[in-house]
Amino acid sequence: MTTPATFYPGRYWHPLADGRIQCDLCPRDCKLHEGQRGACFVRQNLGGQMALTTYGRSSGFCIDPIEKKPLNHFYPGSSILSFGTAGCNLACKFCQNWDISKSREMDVLMDQASPQAIADAAAAHGCQSVAFTYNDPVIFAEYAMDVANACHAQGIKTVAVTAGYMHDQPRRDFYAKMDAANVDLKAFDEPFYFKLTGSQLQPVLDTLIYLRHETDVWLEITTLLIPGHNDSDTELHAMSEWIAEQLGPDVPLHFTAFHPDHKMRDIAATPPATLTRARNIARSKGLRYVYTGNVVDREGGTTFCPQCNSVLIERDWHQIHAYQLGKAGQCGCGAPIAGHFAAKPESFGRRRIPIRIG
Repeated sequence: MTTPATFYPGRYWHPLADGRIQCDLCPRDCKLHEGQRGACFVRQNLGGQMALTTYGRSSGFCIDPIEKKPLNHFYPGSSILSFGTAGCNLACKFCQNWDISKSREMDVLMDQASPQAIADAAAAHGCQSVAFTYNDPVIFAEYAMDVANACHAQGIKTVAVTAGYMHDQPRRDFYAKMDAANVDLKAFDEPFYFKLTGSQLQPVLDTLIYLRHETDVWLEITTLLIPGHNDSDTELHAMSEWIAEQLGPDVPLHFTAFHPDHKMRDIAATPPATLTRARNIARSKGLRYVYTGNVVDREGGTTFCPQCNSVLIERDWHQIHAYQLGKAGQCGCGAPIAGHFAAKPESFGRRRIPIRIG
């Protein structure tokens, strides 16, 4: 088979004795015949080589508040240029972006942009960061890493919003280009991961440990609480204890509300009381920065000083209403607050601004 002129060679694969090639990007280890696509849909065997079919093609660009990723301790109030592609290497039955992540139609990739064009657009719109989001950037790692290089050349930071499901070498290459990450810890239960995401828990835990202990990437964690599936006191206690013991008390944790979607439309939305209960459990285990999301909960969105309990950053949804941090990111009592903070915070607020590039 002749490779097309637009062929972009993917990394992280090796040939097999039977003529197939194996993808080495994530633990799915897809073994592909000529012309076959991986489970992610976007990596394909073309001419006995791995091709990344979505390089330079996006499902859309939008300027968001950084808090929407969610990242509450990475330059609060700043704007971030967000984009994704099609496909995903997980199969979450509860996916909240399933129209993008599960798309098998390339026509959803309406926008085409080079890494340089994305960096230029972020700079032109005054965005402090660029986010790889909507679907998992792991599957378009080569494109994301090239975008990151172009962004860093202009002093723009890069953020990965990801499930963290990848092999060790790609993980090291990928996160060497990232400044911050929000990792979805979808549950703390292997059967949940197998039945509801088609993946495994341990590789995600490995990613979290790697990020926290072997990189300078700023890390926050999100868990979408699904009633009756991952919201029991037992599981929340176990997960919070693991985070406190393995990652430390300063990693922010976001509990967000599920809404019926994709293949789980028969499950009710998460009650706000469940999020508050989860937040209280996590705080009881010593986690200092625990938040609620996808609900109106000003207390659950507020950053408190872990030493004197003063309100430091008061948020309502994605809007900052009060900001009391010192220039060095400390409370008035002198306690340092974990994260990355500007001397003078921005106030982008709740806006969502779609843009076109190219």
